[in-house]
Amino acid sequence: MKEHRIRHACRLALATALLPFAVGTSAQSAMHWKGTVSRAAQPTHATTSGLPNPLDADTRLADGFDVQRFEAVANQLVANGRIPGLAMAIVKDGRILSARGYGVTDARNPQPVDAHTVFRLASLSKSFAGTVTGMLVNDGVLRWDSHLTDYVPAFRLSAPNAAQQVTVADVLSHRVGLTHNAFDRDIEANADYHSLTMKLASAPMKCAPGDCYAYQNVAFSLIGDVVFATTGQFFGETVARRIFKPLGMHDASYGLEGIQASARWARPHVRGGGGWVPLTPKPTYYRVAPAAGVNASISDMAQSLLAQTGHRPDVLPAPLLATLHAPLVDTPSEIRGAAWRRTRLSSAGYALGWRSYTYSGHQVVFHGGAVQGYRGAMALLPGKDLGVVLLWNSESALPSGLLPTILDSALGLTDGTWLDDDIDIAAPSETLYATEPAKTPAGVDSSAATASPF
Repeated sequence: MKEHRIRHACRLALATALLPFAVGTSAQSAMHWKGTVSRAAQPTHATTSGLPNPLDADTRLADGFDVQRFEAVANQLVANGRIPGLAMAIVKDGRILSARGYGVTDARNPQPVDAHTVFRLASLSKSFAGTVTGMLVNDGVLRWDSHLTDYVPAFRLSAPNAAQQVTVADVLSHRVGLTHNAFDRDIEANADYHSLTMKLASAPMKCAPGDCYAYQNVAFSLIGDVVFATTGQFFGETVARRIFKPLGMHDASYGLEGIQASARWARPHVRGGGGWVPLTPKPTYYRVAPAAGVNASISDMAQSLLAQTGHRPDVLPAPLLATLHAPLVDTPSEIRGAAWRRTRLSSAGYALGWRSYTYSGHQVVFHGGAVQGYRGAMALLPGKDLGVVLLWNSESALPSGLLPTILDSALGLTDGTWLDDDIDIAAPSETLYATEPAKTPAGVDSSAATASPF
């Protein structure tokens, strides 16, 4: 115990001494590589309350689940330049059923997207932040109910004593108490991370910490400073050491320098001039690395899915996964929006870097992400031991319907219409078609695309 107190005191001393740096970009990214839970409740090693226990579920997929059909749909999505490029991975029972690229990396200098083409993950990055924090909790060097100010002493909120109430779990579940997407416009204006965190001291409060949900990018990224203070390593270095390397995510990296150093990477695209215009990736959301800083290939993401579905217990043990995926706060607004959400979701919550949905009676663990020129979505269906991820290098909504279409097929649901009406997912006798998604205006800029899920 004495030894533990000494180690903790040393970490705090290190954090205090390096605070001007730890609350800055260097601590974050110096790497190139259900009802609402009460305030007192904290994550525990338990399965998700009120949702089917995947350990007791029949993991067999519904008849007719055909990976080749989904691959054919992916090919249709990139046909004739409808979108520039796309990558998709599907894993089941610890096996990679598909991990392929479709289309091109650059509309003006076309190179084929393959399994090792690197994309920006945007807010899919949050799952890695939650996971690496959970590893430190498992190590016994951190607790879910540890207070943020123990590791980031300079952290302040506008309400008296509010900052001292914020826990690690609050940060990762968006329960800091701030209004929705606080200072995201400043991120888009390319403000540096240190100045953004200092602004939190004057930001309006929506509620007391722990009492409500409001999605964050700046506040969420404070978890990088906690990791730095706990380990003495930059956040990106810790994720690379604890997750990327042991899982064999050889293409994964953090930051703008990371993606540009990749052997193969997909350029971001916006609409303009009657077609797709490739751009240089913006550094903006890379400045909040835990929230939106990861780059990865679909090969990398397949390995991550295998781990998140419980098939790498040497890296991610089952009790930790249950904790990471269990919702801590209700997010009812997630039930609205896209047609598949309105039709399929009966409840929605946020866990620890993951969303947790009740999807036609089944738990789905989900996250989406969007920054200028990139989109992505991933989902786990624990009861079926299934994982899916889609990454694409444009601001089109067109591929979004493929993920719920795959989930529907796994569960034997046939009444969904999530895809464009000229994309044939099934035989003509089956009505798995939908209207065309809303068009994105020409010349979309970063102000229209945050690291929030689409």
